[in-house]
Amino acid sequence: MTAEPKPASYSRVTLARIMDDGDANLLGNVHGGVIMKTVDDTGGACAARHCREPAVTVAMDEMVFQEPVRVGDILTTRAMVNWVGSTSLEVGVRVTAQRWDDAGEEEHHVASAYLVFVPVGADERPLPVPELILESEEGHRRWREAEIRREHRLAKRAEIRAWRAQG
Repeated sequence: MTAEPKPASYSRVTLARIMDDGDANLLGNVHGGVIMKTVDDTGGACAARHCREPAVTVAMDEMVFQEPVRVGDILTTRAMVNWVGSTSLEVGVRVTAQRWDDAGEEEHHVASAYLVFVPVGADERPLPVPELILESEEGHRRWREAEIRREHRLAKRAEIRAWRAQG
């Protein structure tokens, strides 16, 4: 049985941490994989909150790094549910960094990513996703853009399968 519908604000998650030497390459820039793992952790926590069940990552859209993150920066990830289907949901994650010595300055937008999660039960089978209550025009915009991304993911998968089937 599906849980009660929830607004996107119910499951918002924000995580922040200071980047250290263990996160960086020889140039002092944080590895993209470290940032991607943080994005996945934040998105997964958001999905699990919305579903009230563990959720697994099934897709991550392209992620472009707009600025480097350096040792000492405060990395912040903010996640929010954009769209829900019957057994999957899309979570958007925004990544920012604030230089350790620029407390009064704006955060720098580092990257954004869209991830698809599926809640699973103890038997690792998909579970139903609670409906999403759209609270604003921004929520409606995010929903529609998520639908477009989903259509593109499904079309790409179908086209690849058709091409492979040709032999």
